[in-house]
Amino acid sequence: MRRRRFNSLLGGAALAPLAALPVYAASPDGCGVPVARTDGWPVAPANDDPATDDPATDDPATDDKIIDRGALCEMADRLVASGANVHAVLIARGGKLVFERYFKGSDEINGRRVESVTFDADTLHNIKSVTKSVASLALGIAIDRGLIRGVGEPIFSFFPELSDLRSPEKDRLRLAHALTMTMGLKWVEAVPDNEGNNDEGRMHMASDPCRYVLGLPVTAPPGQEFFYNTGALTLVSAIVRKTTGRPLDEFARAVLFEPLGIAGFEWTRVKGDADAGGGLRLRPRDMAKIGQLVLAGGRWNDRQIVSKAGIEASTTPRTQASANYSYGYLWYLGRSPFNGREVHWPAGLGRGGQSIRIVPELDLVVAVTAGYYQDYSPRAFQVQAGVFKDVLRAIPPPG
Repeated sequence: MRRRRFNSLLGGAALAPLAALPVYAASPDGCGVPVARTDGWPVAPANDDPATDDPATDDPATDDKIIDRGALCEMADRLVASGANVHAVLIARGGKLVFERYFKGSDEINGRRVESVTFDADTLHNIKSVTKSVASLALGIAIDRGLIRGVGEPIFSFFPELSDLRSPEKDRLRLAHALTMTMGLKWVEAVPDNEGNNDEGRMHMASDPCRYVLGLPVTAPPGQEFFYNTGALTLVSAIVRKTTGRPLDEFARAVLFEPLGIAGFEWTRVKGDADAGGGLRLRPRDMAKIGQLVLAGGRWNDRQIVSKAGIEASTTPRTQASANYSYGYLWYLGRSPFNGREVHWPAGLGRGGQSIRIVPELDLVVAVTAGYYQDYSPRAFQVQAGVFKDVLRAIPPPG
């Protein structure tokens, strides 16, 4: 039952009805060529395409760094023709942006539906539960700096003011259980069919959200089973504030976003703490930076921002989330077919179709934003999954 619940959440996290026909906002050449900007992203030249390779001058050492941009443009045109409410698709390979395309469609801003938004490189987008994966990186930096001793720390060691909630079962709760969604506390996640009757809403209305979460009844021993719980991120956000002396958004700005050259973002706060469960708005180019940071083992432009050990710990399978997904420390872990074999990838996945997928074997990052916030249907999920499949198909086999 718990894993079926996860599948329902992921469907909503990804998708929705194919609605009004959007019109894409094209790059200057109309074919997804990334535009050079001053945000730190190197971009691939327009002719970095297998169709234009010259065998006489081609360097075989770079063959695995190219992508079929023409095939990707055909994919984007199919999205437009189908009426898919996808807002952006960005792809980085070999440390460069190789494809960047924005569209027009409906969105939700602060819970309010907004029709006909024309998205571009400067548009902030709600990344929903991909926020959780970003929070994982900030927490990892706090651990790297010795501000938090490790994921084995007891949860209640951070909340002495809530000692009245302790019990023998709850005393077994560790920070790792919050990061792996294995806290074993009763929780009703917010989905469209239970709006107004879920623990996420009740938590946000509570005078003390952390007390609300830790006051929930125990349903299983900590660490025993995956059960999606956005309340765990309320605890993570408070733990970062308590150990660093700054709210999560301010800490992340200083230690993660500024080193990455991310200047513009919005992060909603609830009762003074950043909403680590789904309140972050980023540009898609900055989502791709987060992916590239993970791909490079915590490095960006020769600067180690998160330790390699921290990245590896976060993207190592810790629990089974469903038949198709494992879970690390707030990162999903999946696999996909590619040229007769499987490639593995960690991902941040968020409601509405937001995703950052990282495929180390292919030196690949794929960032997607979309507006499927209220649809939990399998058909809707197929849109996001189809984009990623098309990206894999556009990568030529090595050699």
